[in-house]
Amino acid sequence: MNVFTDDFKPQPFWWDAASLEQQTTQNLPQSADVVIIGSGYTGLQAALQVARAGKSTLVLDAEALGFGASSRNGGQISTSIKPSFSKLCRKYGTTIATNILREGQASLDYMKNFMVEEDIECEFKTPGRFHAAHTPRAYERLAKECEEVTGIVKTDAYVVTKAEQHSELGTDVYHGGAVYPHHASIHPGLYHKGLLNVVRKAGAEIISHCRVTNIERQKNGFQLSTGLGQVRAGNVIIATNGYTGTLTPWQQRRIIPIGSYIIATEELPKHTIDQLMPTDRILSDTRKLVYYYRPSPDRKRILFGGRVSLSETDPKQTGPLLRDELIRIFPELADVRISHSWSGLVGFTFDSMMHAGNDNGLYYAMGYCGSGVGMASYLGMKIGQQAAGNLPNVTGFSEIPFPTRPLYSGNPWFLAPSVLFYKWRDRLNF
Repeated sequence: MNVFTDDFKPQPFWWDAASLEQQTTQNLPQSADVVIIGSGYTGLQAALQVARAGKSTLVLDAEALGFGASSRNGGQISTSIKPSFSKLCRKYGTTIATNILREGQASLDYMKNFMVEEDIECEFKTPGRFHAAHTPRAYERLAKECEEVTGIVKTDAYVVTKAEQHSELGTDVYHGGAVYPHHASIHPGLYHKGLLNVVRKAGAEIISHCRVTNIERQKNGFQLSTGLGQVRAGNVIIATNGYTGTLTPWQQRRIIPIGSYIIATEELPKHTIDQLMPTDRILSDTRKLVYYYRPSPDRKRILFGGRVSLSETDPKQTGPLLRDELIRIFPELADVRISHSWSGLVGFTFDSMMHAGNDNGLYYAMGYCGSGVGMASYLGMKIGQQAAGNLPNVTGFSEIPFPTRPLYSGNPWFLAPSVLFYKWRDRLNF
């Protein structure tokens, strides 16, 4: 059986409705108050704050605008914090742990308000999320985590038993799960396109296909070398996340680029979608090698993502692997074909936390660990305010160290054994 449709596209499904722009043609200015490297959610949200503060603002990207994860992700918006509250308390103390958890909630609230205030049309919905437990132990952990944050943040989360599971998901492979009713979804491509328009209207200059090759710190700012020439900057914001490279070696040593892969199915009968996904919720599970999925905004397809390869970038190779996992969860889809298959880089960190900070005028926000839609937007906004001089260094993520490991320089050689270990762990009752 050919698992691909006749009109298969090896590119993000989102690009059908929001194709990437052609190369911009404007000239590089001689200087800007703030130069932002990266045109994804982080960079554009930062640029919006800087431009609206009356500062000259320049956004540069080595590729097409939004080429990276901002137009490739699954369109899921959560409260973003991966470690449990109890783990955060043990590591950082109750005060910092509470601040971090509340900032996760603030990132979700920010997204909801931003869509309304800026009138961005991007299929934004608040259907909630069903986080499925892949083992009975995982279900017990979910129940405990829902209870322990009561009174700290208002999640309104509740557990769903295995017996009740079909009200959320038409499969028997899970052991119940938790519903987070305030989590949201968007069309990532349309969100990026709308955000790009808002930033341009605010007065920022945005140039694609302009790779920054060197950042030189000077007495009163920075001198940047690019493929289009030199530009002076008062402050610089690094907004490269999973695509962070040798330009910024300090950040590169702290970011672990991991490939994530997604497929879109061909259009499915309405009764099939309604049976398998009776709600519009975004979906994920408790595996270390997590799967994340959802119905498409028009409820005609299933979008299914996960980490099924360490180095393979050919979507015709990774697509069938994801399809196999989709069928394992939903055997009814044994004959389904793939219409789109693609991949992108996710920026992970050694502590599974996002980070934001400032090194004498060199600002950064990155390391979203797969929860970047909301948190990249939120921390981009925060770091933009800081670079514009309108906000002190007050994010909870600036209060914690940004760790690296000895001998690590950006090449995650340890991923292969780690993935094998997590695959083994996911198969056991953990």
